[in-house]
Amino acid sequence: VQLQASGGGSVQAGGSLRLSCAASGRTFSRYVVGWFRQVTGKEREFVAAIWRSGATYYADSKKGRFTISRDNAKNTIYLQMNSLKPEDTAVYYCAADPSVIMSAMTSSHSYNYWGQGTQVTVSS
Repeated sequence: VQLQASGGGSVQAGGSLRLSCAASGRTFSRYVVGWFRQVTGKEREFVAAIWRSGATYYADSKKGRFTISRDNAKNTIYLQMNSLKPEDTAVYYCAADPSVIMSAMTSSHSYNYWGQGTQVTVSS
């Protein structure tokens, strides 16, 4: 599967952005999909994941502000980000894998397929 992330940009604190992750492949609905973000010089950080069933999981600091969703008919995963803060500034990556296990879904090593990343910049 190939992933294409888009939707990043520059916003002021308190603003919103919706990221998209478009995937190729007819079996994408079988994949667990996660969003990660990375700041230069730091490790890639888990943001959210959505399961095959549609169940969603979030890093604690993102709960209530970020929403992950999937449209299997369009082979697309979305990350709606509201109430953005300057500390949300990062490159955001979508990742997918059919074999992610629940206990390891926050680890970037669990995902073998990655999009190219999209920059999100939040100014104060």
